[in-house]
Order: sequence, then structure tokens, then C-alpha cells
Amino acid sequence: MSVVPAVLVLEDGTRYTGRAYGAIGRTLGEVVFATGMTGYQETLTDPSYAGQIVVMTAPHIGNTGVNDEDPESSRIWVAGYAVRDPSRIVSNYRATGSLDDQLVADGIVGISGIDTRAVTRRLRDAGAMRGGVFSGTDAALSPEAQLEIVRSGAGMAGLNLSAEVSTVDGYVVPATTESIGRVAVLDLGVKTSTLNYLAARGFDVHVLPQSASLEGVLAIEPVAAFFSNGPGDPAASDSHVELLRGILREGLPFFGICFGNQLLGRALGFGTYKLPFGHRGINQPVVDVATGRTEITSHNHGFAVDAPIGVITESPAGFGRVEVSHVNLNDNVVEGLNALDIPAFSVQYHPEAAAGPHDANYLFDRFRDLVVGRSSGPSTALRGPGGFDTPQAATQPAKDSNA
Repeated sequence: MSVVPAVLVLEDGTRYTGRAYGAIGRTLGEVVFATGMTGYQETLTDPSYAGQIVVMTAPHIGNTGVNDEDPESSRIWVAGYAVRDPSRIVSNYRATGSLDDQLVADGIVGISGIDTRAVTRRLRDAGAMRGGVFSGTDAALSPEAQLEIVRSGAGMAGLNLSAEVSTVDGYVVPATTESIGRVAVLDLGVKTSTLNYLAARGFDVHVLPQSASLEGVLAIEPVAAFFSNGPGDPAASDSHVELLRGILREGLPFFGICFGNQLLGRALGFGTYKLPFGHRGINQPVVDVATGRTEITSHNHGFAVDAPIGVITESPAGFGRVEVSHVNLNDNVVEGLNALDIPAFSVQYHPEAAAGPHDANYLFDRFRDLVVGRSSGPSTALRGPGGFDTPQAATQPAKDSNA
């Protein structure tokens, strides 16, 4: 089989020459790295990766092929894919095809045979940046022409991608145990595992498009609301922030993850900012400040909430007292928020852990307990097992530092 040339070009002019992997052509996006050694199919089908060229730090990718059980959505969402050594064969009893064939079928332009460690070190030093993968005839373009194309692409800051990844029509995932009521899920790029975990806690899950109004949310008579993970800059999602403020004023219990955490931060009146290269992988250590328990968690985000750590703060938007509930132990980035006077909390990471460890799966139980036991008040319902009255002290994150 002939080798098709390909090149990964970063906006600073750095170039990595390799072989085409997946579809042939060109693709542009924000180049980021993911540190998971497993779960590449879940990564590829996570809508949060829309608009990004994902570089895998694990050197050997594709050995278990692809199957019909592990996808987190109906398609691959990454803008491009970069690996070092793609597997030549598929070795898993659940496999229904090869990763290479799936990339071709979904039109994902990728590159293999490059030193992904070198790319990762470059991104850690310079930060996530715009890039492009060029293969086939596009690989023959001059370096100057390729660089100009890359630099003409859009950056992630200020980008709203919710409409690209959200469902067009609402749908329902019925509870798989005794029902405790309906939860309104705003689909900002939701993952299948998240919906399944909510259904397993007794929620009849009503998934709504990102364009849903407050009236549309209330029309289903929900007992709670949930904002999902998703791609893009939370500062470009003012409509979702206003929707969430309306939900909070209605007194509905709220749980948000990842993008949903950033939107809760903004709804409460805090700012958000772009991390130099973000957290992407399944091995990020996070401490629950109420219990002191450290969890290894799954992440995929390039933005974070700017909120004070180690103190209880008044919400700048008038929603009462707020505390930072979880902190990243690598770089002190805010990983969770807990509202003490309204029934609302969120985490920055992915407790559904697809793929990844299940240390944080209890958060779905916490959400259920909040809904079922609202009479006990949000401040007790949101504490972890054996929770303390005040959060443990932690250091305020520096905006120019990361793990």
C-alpha cells in the first residue's frame, strides 16, 4: 500500500512531517493534546472536541478498533487527529471495524508517524494554537501557503460552537429505575454516558436543543435542570447564561459539568478565562475540598472559572453564597462550584468518565439526593460524605500556569 504524505503545521511555523491517517485532504482547528492511554473512541466521539485537532500522547492507537458500544455520540467530532503509531491490525472481540476506516468514513483528516511527544512539548511550552493537517495534494503546497491557511483559521477564544453539536430536536431517555421526575438537559454537546447515568438515577431525561428557552424548559415540568459538556468559549454563550439565571431564579435544582460548570460560574457572576493548553485526558487529580478526598478524573476543557478558592463568596450576580468545591491539584484551577443558598452545583471534569476512572461517579448520586431531599437544603445536600462546615484552604489559581 502506497504511503500518502502529510504534514501538521502549527501557527508558529513549526512543522511535523508524517503519513496520512484517515481521510485525505486538509483540516484546520485548535491543536491540543490528550493524555489518555485508553478510550480513543470515546475521545473521538466526544462533542467537546469539535473544532480541535487532537494529538494523542499515547504512542500506539487503534489496536482495539472501533465498536458500536463505546461511542459517546453519533459521529466523530474532532477536526483532525494526530497519532504516532497506528495499529496495523485490530485485536478485540468487540471490534466491528478499524479506526482508520472509521476516520475515513467520517471524513476526518489525520496524520501518523510523527513524534507526538515533541508536539506535546511544543504545546506545553507555547500553549494550544491554531494548526492544520495537510495530506495528499495539499501536502505539496508550499510551507508558506500552508502557514497562511493555518493563520487564517479561527481561534477557539470567542467561538460559540453549541449550535454545531447540539441536537436539533428534543428527545427523551426514560428512567431505567423508579422515576423521580423529569430532568431538563440542555444539550451543549452531551455525551451518551451522561444521559445513561442520569436515567439510572431515576430521571426521565428530556434532552433539549441548545436554543431552548426558559419557557421551553419549564414546559416539560422538570424537577431539575442539567447543562452538559460542550466545546467553545463560555464568554460567547450569553444566551445560555441568561437561560441558566432564569432556571436558578425558578429554584430548580441544577447540576452542570464541564461547559455547564463554566456557564454556572458566569451565571453566578464570575468570569472565565482561557487556559494555556487546558486539561485533556483521564488522569487529572482533583481534591473535593469538603472531604479532602482526592479523585483521579477525566477532563476535556480549555477554559476555566475565575473564582476565589478557600473562602465563601457572595455571588456577584445576587445568588447568595458560593464556594469552590473542587480544585485541580496540578495547577490549582477551579474544578467545581457549590451554591450554598440555592440548589445548584457543578464540576469542571467529566464524572461519567467515558473513558476514564469512576472516582467521581458519586456526583450523579449527589444530584439525585439534592432533588429527592430538597427539604434538607442545598448546603447539606451538596456536601460530600462526612462533609465539613467550611472548605479547606487552597491556593488561588494563577491564570498563566497549568499542569
